[in-house]
Amino acid sequence: MRHKRDVKKLSRNKSHRKALMRNMTISFFQNNKIITTTAKAKQLKRVVERLITLAKKGTLADYRRINQFVNHKPTVKRIIETSKRYADKNGGYTQIIKIGYRRGDSAEKAIIKLI
Repeated sequence: MRHKRDVKKLSRNKSHRKALMRNMTISFFQNNKIITTTAKAKQLKRVVERLITLAKKGTLADYRRINQFVNHKPTVKRIIETSKRYADKNGGYTQIIKIGYRRGDSAEKAIIKLI
């Protein structure tokens, strides 16, 4: 069971956080990398790595769980294709690179990408 301290709230309620992670996941798999704040990148890393691990198992139930979260057919196919590259690897599919601070509010920016 997850503890409350395991999830960063990112100043959003639960439904907004879920929608944010869903949209960022779709963008991430379409482009193989995105630029965002460090806090969002760390949360996205957890989501992406879990989805890739589910896709590696390859059962129908796992595909349905991926589709239940992402709900975007081209992205689900992309996740399944991507998971084949990491068949022999146990985690650590993504990399976060800090790139400085955003100009407007000085939030720390980072690039998250697939290794």
